[in-house]
Amino acid sequence: MHLLVDISAHGLGHLAQTAPVLDALRSLVPGLRLTVRSALPRERLAARIAGGFDHVAEARDFGFVMRNAVDIDLAASARRYREFHTDWPQRIATEADWLRRHGIDALLGNVAYLPLAAAAEAGIPAAALSSLNWADLFASYFGGETWAAPVHDQILAAYNTARCFLRVSPGLPMAGIERRQEIAPVVRIGRPDRARVSKILDLNESERWLLIAMGGMEFRLSVENWPQTPGLNWLVPRESQILRQDVRGFDVPGLKFTDLLASVDAVITKPGYGTLVEAACSGVPILYVEREDWPETPWFAAWLATHARAAVLRREQLAGGDFIAALNRLWQAPPPAVPAANGATEAAQLLVRELGLA
Repeated sequence: MHLLVDISAHGLGHLAQTAPVLDALRSLVPGLRLTVRSALPRERLAARIAGGFDHVAEARDFGFVMRNAVDIDLAASARRYREFHTDWPQRIATEADWLRRHGIDALLGNVAYLPLAAAAEAGIPAAALSSLNWADLFASYFGGETWAAPVHDQILAAYNTARCFLRVSPGLPMAGIERRQEIAPVVRIGRPDRARVSKILDLNESERWLLIAMGGMEFRLSVENWPQTPGLNWLVPRESQILRQDVRGFDVPGLKFTDLLASVDAVITKPGYGTLVEAACSGVPILYVEREDWPETPWFAAWLATHARAAVLRREQLAGGDFIAALNRLWQAPPPAVPAANGATEAAQLLVRELGLA
């Protein structure tokens, strides 16, 4: 059985959701042949996906054109959608031919819609998995445009060709998805090991460590200009190249991101699935930057209010490093019970049945 897994490169949350499901699938279907199609680098995929896989370094969606991790270029995104849906039937036919030529027996998408429509045309069973879908997000930003209705109809129709859409919690309600099935959070919980992390990153184990992670998207922060706080250290992507005694680059060989996340004292991130939900399920306090226009934000906020120590940061607070008081309030708050995160097992069992993988 040859399964194609199409993973969006619009941030790292799509990979974070999909990889645990693939691990669970392989335990149920040991002989499964796996091809991963994604514009994410192979090394990034391999850091999350256990076992071997073929990699096709292509993308079948773009989501939105981003200015940075939280700001959308709406004009450029509108142009891309209009171009992408020009001669839509031919685009579906070309993709269906690709699936046939590559001998695909079943397809799992997170969360491009073109492959789902093409799989239906090619007679290949397909399923979707995500906390979001591009139909709902497209409608939120472009629903009032005169040109948008046919595009939205095509997106939604493509999703509704899937045998099931596994709606990962927390996420959008997805009222328009006809074969939606709700599943629990899908995360990989890391192993906290402050002694090991302190050795790798040359940190004092008794001090506070704050991780800054924006889901793999560019969001430059002037950490070098933030006030220094005794006993507090910032962990940032190495590409930031910030030379300060209290700053470390965290993406180094031999250190898994999930283990690092489980070992820190708090994380600063954006409203998005991967880091935010993994932190909550690891019991790590969360500060997340305001993103009022992002349709998932209220659903994440409601879920965090029950399941995590979390608070929202205004953009100006984050820019100036003015949030130490907010951190102290999180550290002083009683931690809630961590949420159950057995969605990967649920998803794998459903996919075996719906896609005929056994």
